[in-house]
Amino acid sequence: MKVRFLGTGTSHGIPVIGCKCPVCTSADPRNNRYRCSVYICEGQTGIIIDTPPEYRLRAVEYSIDRLDAVLFTHGHFDHTAGLDDVRVYNELQAMDMPVYSDARTLREIRDRFAYVFMPTQEGGGKPKLQLIEAEPYSEFKVGEMDIMPVEVGHGDMKISGFMINKKFAYLTDNSFLPDRTCDVLRGIDVLVLGALRHKPHPTHFSLEQAVLAAKKIGAKKTYFTHMSHALDHGATEEKLPENIRLSYDGLKLEI
Repeated sequence: MKVRFLGTGTSHGIPVIGCKCPVCTSADPRNNRYRCSVYICEGQTGIIIDTPPEYRLRAVEYSIDRLDAVLFTHGHFDHTAGLDDVRVYNELQAMDMPVYSDARTLREIRDRFAYVFMPTQEGGGKPKLQLIEAEPYSEFKVGEMDIMPVEVGHGDMKISGFMINKKFAYLTDNSFLPDRTCDVLRGIDVLVLGALRHKPHPTHFSLEQAVLAAKKIGAKKTYFTHMSHALDHGATEEKLPENIRLSYDGLKLEI
């Protein structure tokens, strides 16, 4: 299984507009962060988790020329804004694009991208989507991937994380992990977990909280994502346990 991080930043991205802090002005390319997304490939099957505003840029840059499904963690703008760009794959692959998420997120997608589901003129084309509800802890299959949604707390919202082939799990925008989620993921090969900043936040793990959650799950390797400009890549990694690292845009893993 091959994994490529397309973006690892918060809803603001980094550099943040108008900010001159050390991270936003850093010469370290690992501190440049598009909004969060990840591409996963197993054999001939490719999927993405979330479609941020920069998705088209990354798809061109990283030559993502096949896509078999889109998984959404939740409906916030920074995770869904690039959905229209999947219409290219409708043409390339002559298929409607399967889109998996929880019922609430699918309703938000229908509302935000209402033109997709209305009988309107197409202009340059509209994405052809097949919305499929994915129940927490109920496994489904996409090509060569077995995918299990797991429940994640994002403030008062319940959103989705995903475990792929029992080897890789992707959770972001997390502030609480139910015991069942921790049990399902315990000892997994690679865990991706959101870690926003040093200070506590009402809807995201702080760095300290993310470290505690990572230790509880006990993955062989954990990577943090959804990081704000409060976290400098080099300085932060120096203080982390050896098996916990920060992800960065463009990071490639082979599991």
